[in-house]
Amino acid sequence: MSSSTINKSEIANPELAAQGKKRIEWAERSMPVLAQIRDRFTLEQPFKGVRISACMHVTTETANLMRTLAAGGAELALCASNPLSTQDDTAAALVHEYGISVFAKNAIDRDGYYRHINAALDIAPHFVFDDGCDLVNTLHTTRRELLPTILGGCEETTTGVIRLTQMSRDGALTFPMVAVNDTDTKHMFDNRYGTGQSTFDAIFRATNTLVAGKIVVVAGFGYCGRGVAERAKGLGAEVVITEIDPTKALDAMMQGYRVMTMHEAARIGDIFITVTGNRDVLRAEHFERMKDNAIMANSGHFDIEIDVAWLEKHGRKNSKIRHQTDEYVLQDGRRLLLLAEGRLVNLGAAEGHPAAVMDLSFADQALTAEWLVHEAKNLKPGVHEVPTEIDKEVAALKLKSMGGEVDQLTPEQELYLNSWEHGS
Repeated sequence: MSSSTINKSEIANPELAAQGKKRIEWAERSMPVLAQIRDRFTLEQPFKGVRISACMHVTTETANLMRTLAAGGAELALCASNPLSTQDDTAAALVHEYGISVFAKNAIDRDGYYRHINAALDIAPHFVFDDGCDLVNTLHTTRRELLPTILGGCEETTTGVIRLTQMSRDGALTFPMVAVNDTDTKHMFDNRYGTGQSTFDAIFRATNTLVAGKIVVVAGFGYCGRGVAERAKGLGAEVVITEIDPTKALDAMMQGYRVMTMHEAARIGDIFITVTGNRDVLRAEHFERMKDNAIMANSGHFDIEIDVAWLEKHGRKNSKIRHQTDEYVLQDGRRLLLLAEGRLVNLGAAEGHPAAVMDLSFADQALTAEWLVHEAKNLKPGVHEVPTEIDKEVAALKLKSMGGEVDQLTPEQELYLNSWEHGS
C-alpha cells in the first residue's frame, strides 16, 4: 500500500485495519461467485487504466467488491452512501491492507458526508457506482466540470433507480446508468431475502423484542416489503400491509396478509417497518394514533420515510436508551421508539445483508462494470437494464456453488421452443 493511498483517504481509525481484514475475509467465505470473478479479473485486467468512483455502504461485502475491481486493474475511490452504515474497521482495512482510497466515517454529519462524496469524485472517474443516486446527483449539480469524463455507471438500489429515471425523463441525465437493482438476481434475492433477514436482525439487536404475537405493519409490498413480511410471518407475527398500488395490495391480500391504510394500521400496530422509497410514510397523523411503545424502523434507503423532524419537535427525546434506539415521549405520555434515527435500519443497527446474498448483487455489479467498459460508448444517456446473459451467468454460478443443478434442453425441446410450426 502506497503512502499516496493513505494521503488520499479519510477514515476514523487506522488501528482498526487488522480487525477489518479479518471480517472482510470472513465475508469472502460466503461470496464464492465474486471470488471466481476476481480470479478471472486478476488474469485479464479488464479495468487497466480505468478510474471508478463508488458511493456505497462501506461494509465487508462492499470491500470484497472493491477488491475485485482493484484486482482487475481499476483505480478506485470509495465513499459512504449512508453515514450510519460505515463500518470503520472495514474502511481502515481497505486503506491499510488493500491500498484502496476510502472517504468514510461512521456517523459523520451531512457536511462531512458530501465532502467525502466530492473527495471520491476528485479522481475524475470514467465510471461511477452509486447506491441512492447521491453521487450522480452531485455530479449533475455541483461537479458538472467532471461530466465530460464520465462514460457510465451502475445504480444498486430501488431509490436510486427511481431518482435516475426521473432525471432521465427530465433530460437531465448526461450519461448511461445501468439499473443493477432491477436484475432478477438482485431484487429477487438481495431485496427479498437480504432485506427480510437483515431488517429483523437490526430490530432484535436494537430492542430484543419478541415478534411472535405482535402486529407488524409493513409499508410497501415491493420485493423488499415482501421479504420483510415473509420473515415477520415466519416469526409468528400478524402482518399488515399498507400500499398505494392496488395490484401489489391485492397480491398481499392473496398471500394472507391484512391490507389497510396506514391511518387504520397506525392504531393497531406494534412494529412499523417502512420500505417504500418515498417520504413521510409515517407522519403526525399516524404518530398521534400509535400505541405506547410502538417501534418504528425504516428499511428504505433514505431517512425521509419517517417524519423524524415532527418527533423531535413534539416529543421529549431520550437518546439511545438501547443500541440505536431513541425514545420520544409525547405530551400524553405515550412512548414511541425510533430505530437508527430513521435511517436504513439494517445497516444502522446491524451489519446489513448476509454476505451470501450480496455475493449475487456484487457479482452483477462487477460483471456489469466489465461490460460497460466495452459498451458504454454505444449506450445513450439514460437508465439501462443489465444484459440478461450477465444475470443468468451470476445465477448459474451461485446455483453451482450451492450444489444445485439444472436440466439441459434436448435438441427436440430446443426446436419446439424456437418454432411456431409444431402447433399443439
